[in-house]
Amino acid sequence: MAALSLSSINFSVKLSPISFCSSATDRPLITFSAGVKLKSERRSSNFVCRAASSVAIRDIDADDFRHPLDRQNTLILRAIPGLNEIGKALLGSVAEQVMLLENIGTSVLVSKNQLPELHELMIEAASILNCEAPDLYLRQSPVPNAYTLAISGKKPFVVVHTSLVELLSRKELQAVLAHELGHLKCDHGVWLTFANILTLGAYSVPGLGGFIAQQLEEQLFRWLRAAELTCDRAALLVARDPKVVISVLMKLAGGCPSMADQLNVDAFLEQARSYEKASSSPVGWYIRNAQTRQLSHPLPVLRAREIDEWSRSQEYQSLVKRLK
Repeated sequence: MAALSLSSINFSVKLSPISFCSSATDRPLITFSAGVKLKSERRSSNFVCRAASSVAIRDIDADDFRHPLDRQNTLILRAIPGLNEIGKALLGSVAEQVMLLENIGTSVLVSKNQLPELHELMIEAASILNCEAPDLYLRQSPVPNAYTLAISGKKPFVVVHTSLVELLSRKELQAVLAHELGHLKCDHGVWLTFANILTLGAYSVPGLGGFIAQQLEEQLFRWLRAAELTCDRAALLVARDPKVVISVLMKLAGGCPSMADQLNVDAFLEQARSYEKASSSPVGWYIRNAQTRQLSHPLPVLRAREIDEWSRSQEYQSLVKRLK
């Protein structure tokens, strides 16, 4: 996850992470070569965005694709006494301003005149999901990642790291943007920012860290994992191909630009099935629970299975039929 050092307020902030990043502790480092370009499809002098031929899902609501675990864990979070008050204390105006300036000051704002291909991918994804496109920033980093941030009273924005652009194809990159839009569409913004501040920085908050660590961390992680499953669905609604979304997860689990053409999505899905089979026994279930309990994101193989299964569901097929 992306972590910004905010020494002035004595804690580090892991800003609403991608969502596609495999876990809080497993961050693949990809060497970034000079120059940024959108990969995979051969570039031509006339870039054509799919927005002209793609269509939005009329009147789509966040609950149309929200994962049941997301809905359930959101209700649990809202029921925790004092959580809103703690959130307001940590998400004060100073902290928000530090986060805002940190990103704007160290990234490139994408627009129709600045990295226009990346801009078009975001505009199209927002159109398909029937939501307003946030500001988009490209940030130099060797850690493939993307995250969204919602600041009170300001337009939300999404940050994408340069190494992620180098790692993914154009369609995969758009799936990542759609995933981040899913957080905004589902109003994850404030909760996500709050949760990440707590999970990474609460230990250094005097008099508060121990309580949060003991009482809230596990529940916050559980909610974060559920929210990621929701946003994987948003990615699929834009990509319209489960293999595109699964390919992103596979590359973040163990991909690199030099060997991307040798990766096999079907083999990765088979790997996911073998993991489920191995963890189906009582002992396997216990180990799996211990393995994932402290992760902010579900394991990539589990997310791959989830999105593969949802792509075959009647719920997804019904949403596709609503395309205008």
